[in-house]
Amino acid sequence: MNRAMIIGTGSALPTRVLDNAELERMVETTDEWITSRTGIKTRRIAGAGEETSKLATAAARRALVMAGITPIELDLILVGTITPDMTMPSCACLVQKELKATRAFAFDLNAACSGFLYALDVADKYIRSDPKLKIMVIGAETLSTRVDWQDRNTCVLFGDGAGACVVTGNHQRHGSDPGEGLGDDAGKDKAEDDQKKETRPGADEDERGYLGAKLYADGNLWELLHLEGAPGRNPDLSRADHNSEPSIKMYGPEVFRHAVRAMADAVDKVLIEQGVSVKQLCLIIPHQANIRIIHSLGEHLALPLEKVYVNVDKYGNTSAATIPIALDEANRQGRLAAGDLLLLCSFGGGFTWGASLIRW
Repeated sequence: MNRAMIIGTGSALPTRVLDNAELERMVETTDEWITSRTGIKTRRIAGAGEETSKLATAAARRALVMAGITPIELDLILVGTITPDMTMPSCACLVQKELKATRAFAFDLNAACSGFLYALDVADKYIRSDPKLKIMVIGAETLSTRVDWQDRNTCVLFGDGAGACVVTGNHQRHGSDPGEGLGDDAGKDKAEDDQKKETRPGADEDERGYLGAKLYADGNLWELLHLEGAPGRNPDLSRADHNSEPSIKMYGPEVFRHAVRAMADAVDKVLIEQGVSVKQLCLIIPHQANIRIIHSLGEHLALPLEKVYVNVDKYGNTSAATIPIALDEANRQGRLAAGDLLLLCSFGGGFTWGASLIRW
């Protein structure tokens, strides 16, 4: 069966690291308060030249190198983001320009923290109709531009970053090994990865790739987690109470309850649909919003912690970028072997949520 297969991953993070000690000097909070409630110790904050499109482009370049293809071979660029550089053109078009991917059409998806999962599912639908397509799927955010830095309940949560993957049909030419041609310590990691990796049952090309997803939305709950745009100029549609400097608004306890229940339900349903048991999963990469949510999901699934990927402590919540950043890290660390069953799940404003199952 034709299905999307990930052949390269990449990620990019801003240079600046904002730790909890610095936040203690900015708002009324403490490292202990932040860590105990969120699990976050540091997050990355974008600076000059690190706009969403630039981070997305950097992540895409790394994914292209791993995939062993050039930008001109791309047919489509999809970017999941709620923090594009501008309203028009799309972030995806700016990435297309920077990559010089002149053959690719490009557009953004707005599904908040579920943006990467939505985009990956869209890519799979294109590839099932034409398996020769090569598609760049990106999740990228600069949430620091939309945070109220005087609100201790939200400013401690968010960070900036981008993750990307190249997907094509599972019967097409596959990419290079993780780390190949990437510099830094990737070569050393690759040698170690080669020793650790093995081929799992189900690694035949017919069985590998994007198996399916269960994706959902409920607009009735939008007010619990939202970010308003700039005030409109149409006097008939303007609101007197519109915030002239919009920032993320979140009602934490309600979001927590919905997030855990919704993600667990989506995970259960995609596993049932694909005839897979929790014990067969090799790795789960949940949205990195809050360590309590991650642990609650792990407990629901009765998964050992070593099978649940966590990096929220380093980067905070980067919305649509959390899953692709974690996916790239796990891939380069040798956590994924051909045939492994990988589960991705997320929850975000909208509300949007879902789970995707992949055989690596």
